[in-house]
Amino acid sequence: MSDHTADGLRALVAAFLDTHDPNGDRLSFLRARFDAGLAWVQHPPGRGGLGAPPQLQAVVDDAFAAAGAPDNRPRRNSIGLGMAAPTLLRHASDAQCRRWLRPLWTGEEVWCQLFSEPEAGSDLASLRTRAVPDGDDWVVDGQKVWTSLAHEARWAILLARTDPAAPKHHGITYFVCDMTAPGVQVRPLRQATGEAEFNEVFLTGVRVPDAHRIGAVGQGWQIARTTLMNERVAIGGRPLPREGGMVGVLARLWRERPELRTAGLHDEVLRAWVGAEAARLAALRLRQLIAAGEPGPEGSAVKLSFAELSQRISGLEVELRGAEGLRHDDWTMRRPTEPDLLGRTATYRYLRARGNSIEGGTSEILRTIIAERVLGLPTEPRVDR
Repeated sequence: MSDHTADGLRALVAAFLDTHDPNGDRLSFLRARFDAGLAWVQHPPGRGGLGAPPQLQAVVDDAFAAAGAPDNRPRRNSIGLGMAAPTLLRHASDAQCRRWLRPLWTGEEVWCQLFSEPEAGSDLASLRTRAVPDGDDWVVDGQKVWTSLAHEARWAILLARTDPAAPKHHGITYFVCDMTAPGVQVRPLRQATGEAEFNEVFLTGVRVPDAHRIGAVGQGWQIARTTLMNERVAIGGRPLPREGGMVGVLARLWRERPELRTAGLHDEVLRAWVGAEAARLAALRLRQLIAAGEPGPEGSAVKLSFAELSQRISGLEVELRGAEGLRHDDWTMRRPTEPDLLGRTATYRYLRARGNSIEGGTSEILRTIIAERVLGLPTEPRVDR
């Protein structure tokens, strides 16, 4: 039996490194790390873990980083790691976990999320994409939108309506869709930044095996809630050091360019710094709560504050820079795998931050969740019930 302490896990990592060269073949190393249970240590054996306390994951990651071991490039597969994996681990069968979890964690297979639709964004449960049974398959027709990484993805988590006669939250089923299957068409959506980070996806007669259904037919909304709660944590609850993220860019600019300072902006920058630090500590607390169970509605508050702070800080940077803050570096049409908020211009950060209050649940919807599920206020009238 493994010693599930910090020292015990450090010893396991050291023993692993004795027999696996971190400077050798990258994928072979990552596959072996997963098989040794040193990928997600809190998960069961066979699913990348050891059944260890989740707070020990940082101990393992730090030990591998100190040895110069390759990581799994988490930002390239953020949806897979942050949303698909927690959902599969909780709701998928053993066979499905064996098929999908290891190549997901190693980054061999990128994932995307086929949830939002042109008329079902904030009101996701009103989605119209249909899945009709046909033998051992389901035939899927519909359209999805705002799909990050669709142009890179091998697999997608998919919500589709399987019972149009049922109340809208009850007639939905959760699937895993092969993005290389016939009938899947991905088209870029160009943004205000000039890039096409997002996509729209058209599904025409796409056959999805019933073996790729997650959970029971009609259980999709309950499973999707697991995905959505983890999505908000993945977007707004990332671990950051003090002055990490965009507030660090603003703080360095304030220190290094005294000629840009004004008395009025001093107060605004200070308030933004304090807000960012409070949000960072709230995200740290949230991750501690997650270590004891599944993320709850508190993740909505963290994501909401992240969106508001990103927009406020990016606007302050543009204001502080003055005319130079209006110059954008490049309007070239590209299809990136992740937004480069820290490596680009102030204008890019300002424009890209506009999407933070939409993606991962609009700020309006998150405020409703916080009001009803955290504060216990009366629910809003819903004409669709």
